[in-house]
Amino acid sequence: MESIIEDGQTAVLRKSLPPVVLSTDRAAELAEGFPDAVKRLGLDSAALAELMGGERDVFTAACSDQLAGVHGPAGLPCPARPWVCLLCPLAVFLPRHAPNLLRLDAFFSRQFRQMPTENFLRVFGPYADRLSNEILPKFSEETKSKGRLEVADDDSDLPLRPEEGTI
Repeated sequence: MESIIEDGQTAVLRKSLPPVVLSTDRAAELAEGFPDAVKRLGLDSAALAELMGGERDVFTAACSDQLAGVHGPAGLPCPARPWVCLLCPLAVFLPRHAPNLLRLDAFFSRQFRQMPTENFLRVFGPYADRLSNEILPKFSEETKSKGRLEVADDDSDLPLRPEEGTI
């Protein structure tokens, strides 16, 4: 019983950590400007190079360890839905992720229009809030403008299950 409570408390603490959002794709600036994030993520120089080089990218972010077992069994690839990365302590958001983050933001808007507010808040509320208030504002207007050019107002570019799509 105690381990269940500890796991729950650990999950709450992990979700409360601020997102790691970088306005640059350069590894040197990550290491210099975000030493606490590098330490918290447990990145060595090889892992940092992979993270910054795009080798660890998932749909909305770069993942510092997809096999960590935060949202699934340890040692297996993370099974989380794309929006779960928005609250994940292993995610690093870089300018190259802006188009997909904007696609996700548009998806949340479509979901909000078609779902009752209470249901939307229960399912997507924390993710939409983090995206619109803590992640997207940290990107430059230029980065967001370039990203918007790639975003269509439909689900075609999102990795969704059939039941998750919007009309």
